[in-house]
Amino acid sequence: MASHVVGYPRIGPKRELKFVLESFWDAKTTALELQATAADLRSYIWNQMAAAGTKFIPSNTFSYYDQVLDTTAMLGAVPPRYGWNGGEIGFDVYFSMARGNAYAPAMEMTKWFDTNYHYIVPELGPDVKFSYASHKAVDEYKEAKALGVDTMPVLIGPVSYLLLSKLAKGVDKSFSLLSLLGKIIPIYKEVIDELKAAGATWTQFDEPTLVLDLESHQLEAFTHAYSELESSLSGFNVLVETYFADVPAEAYKTLTSLKGVTAFGFDLVRGTRTLDLIKSGFPSDKYLFAGVVDGRNIWANDLASSLDTLQALESIVGKGKVVVSTSCSLLHTAVDLMNETKLDKELKSWLAFAAQKVVEVNALAKALVGEKDEEFFASNAVAHASRKSSPRVTNEAVQKAAAGLRGSNHRRATNVRARLDAQQNKLNLPILPTTTCGSYPQTTELRRCKEYQFCPCICTISENDYANAIKEEISKVVKLQEELDLDVLVHGEPERNDMVEYFGEQLSGFAFTVNGWVQSYGSRCVKPPIIYGDVSRPKAMTVFWSSMPQNMTERPMKGMLTGPVTILNWSFVRNDQPRHVTSYQIALAIKDEVEDLERAGINIIQIDEAALREGLPLRKSEQSFYLEWAVHSFRITNCGVKDTTQIHTHMCYSNVNDIIHSIIDMDADVITIENSRSDEKLLSVFHEGIKYGAGIGPGVNDIHSPRIPSTEEVADRIRKMLAVLEREFVWVNPDCGLKTRKYSEVQPALTNMVAAAKLIRAELASAK
Repeated sequence: MASHVVGYPRIGPKRELKFVLESFWDAKTTALELQATAADLRSYIWNQMAAAGTKFIPSNTFSYYDQVLDTTAMLGAVPPRYGWNGGEIGFDVYFSMARGNAYAPAMEMTKWFDTNYHYIVPELGPDVKFSYASHKAVDEYKEAKALGVDTMPVLIGPVSYLLLSKLAKGVDKSFSLLSLLGKIIPIYKEVIDELKAAGATWTQFDEPTLVLDLESHQLEAFTHAYSELESSLSGFNVLVETYFADVPAEAYKTLTSLKGVTAFGFDLVRGTRTLDLIKSGFPSDKYLFAGVVDGRNIWANDLASSLDTLQALESIVGKGKVVVSTSCSLLHTAVDLMNETKLDKELKSWLAFAAQKVVEVNALAKALVGEKDEEFFASNAVAHASRKSSPRVTNEAVQKAAAGLRGSNHRRATNVRARLDAQQNKLNLPILPTTTCGSYPQTTELRRCKEYQFCPCICTISENDYANAIKEEISKVVKLQEELDLDVLVHGEPERNDMVEYFGEQLSGFAFTVNGWVQSYGSRCVKPPIIYGDVSRPKAMTVFWSSMPQNMTERPMKGMLTGPVTILNWSFVRNDQPRHVTSYQIALAIKDEVEDLERAGINIIQIDEAALREGLPLRKSEQSFYLEWAVHSFRITNCGVKDTTQIHTHMCYSNVNDIIHSIIDMDADVITIENSRSDEKLLSVFHEGIKYGAGIGPGVNDIHSPRIPSTEEVADRIRKMLAVLEREFVWVNPDCGLKTRKYSEVQPALTNMVAAAKLIRAELASAK
């Protein structure tokens, strides 16, 4: 039998990596202790897959922060601002690139294709001096081998690495990043030579950009790169892995013609049309790594259906030429279902986390060679039948309400300019109003209070004491914002665990895990809810915690909600109905909440759609339908409010320039949006002539870095905004919420932000 796993979660079953990283960054843990924890996690992963019978076990998928950053380190492509002078890259330079330091901002961070995982974007140009500066791939192969596990080292492929990079600051836009292939291929050859010398017989090159709509010269780069690598690959087996979507026909032709390549991996969960390409022709001397087990969701595989697919593929490509695999890395799913103690038996039977998916892969591989575990397959069939017939999944009233939305526009009756005038008459805000995006730091004391209230094993405070503690925290946050002289306040969200989970806990159709954590970036982990059934809102969710702080201040207080598309994209979503149907159901629930907030006297309501861009399909042919229903979902939530109620939204850390017209079509009164970490890339779209006729707050400081920008630095960013945006519409705010930062960082950063806004107001006044 032949089985393979594209990649595995690196955070650990109990988020061990998160805690040791944060302790290391706080100088409470040594580098040796960090390395020891990492080694334990790698050993746990490799041995688990080996015990399950996996033939092709990946190595070098572990990362202290991000696998693309690891590749940047391997290639020695360190931006000059970090002061690296050559040699093996250590933690100081590595984490400075990821998080910034006192002297240099972090590198840009953006979404990994259409997932909630973030990668650190390489900054490249003609002057980069590439060198083999991190031997991590070889070191981890040797480490696994010493444990008795022979692995398949995984590398980000050379072409995808360049296509996922950006031009360094100051590099002419006409420079082609693909022209750097000749400089990085020799380093890949060095890595391959070292892996072969260490005893490796296979390597996996991840080339996920092959699923995109590439131009002919980009496809030619793959042919050129692998031709250059061919001599080094002699006597060595290479898997080129793709994932997240169908491979286009031209890309499939290019891929299957690459020289020196032994096998090709495809996502057959999201890439169902790739099956037709395989049926139309597959190289007779190559292996097919068939990704039939979903690496991006938590539903148990339909084993019978997958086995049918595998057998059909084997009849095409040849007996013994099909390797059973995951559709992508299991990095995007939770770690182990065995750690879940609160899910009921029925629901739990419907699920499979990473550890269980490894078992599914191997069960399918055994069945494909005639060693089917009949009991395991029968149990799987019973679970699938249970899910289809369970009454907890379907609510006819919700289905009917969502179906009734089709064909309607759901747009506010008055245009945004008129609404903004009505809102300004009511709110009387200064020019360049200052605000924050929602959350404030959750201190150790606050987290402990929440643990004491909600953890059954240590619950030691009453509900009343907990409510009083939250009220006290909100009071502190409100007072701090008044002292900082912010214009529009937030309550800081101390009662919330996560911007999606908090709402899911109060909606029907959702289930929740105890340890279903998934890495978002670095040490940041999220615990996505599971949407298993039709969604509705039994009662108000935020009205109490929003109206109470409004009574503490004369300044406007934003009601804070998460939008339907973000709730959808940041959850594990049911796969038994179209995603847009589930989105419309959530939109109706949020609409009820918006209207209750308005009735409670909240004049500004922020409906975050941080993940709207994230869900954009990778293929252009599929994007218009997604944007149509995603934008419609947002408009549904607020189509019924008064003109004087100001609707905000927020987006962060994703390339939004290419969907700017859809963002305009959302018809929000104000949008706050990431801008500083990407070096004001957002502003380029306005330089190109796009007119944004509503309020907009491009972020002025990167909240995912401990670095504190000066007043003049923030003021300079505001000046850049005013060069392309109308001053009446510009807001001043951070890139994102402040939950992940400390008050020792937040207070000076916001102090400088407010001072910068006042400085620019004075400049504008004196210029009249």
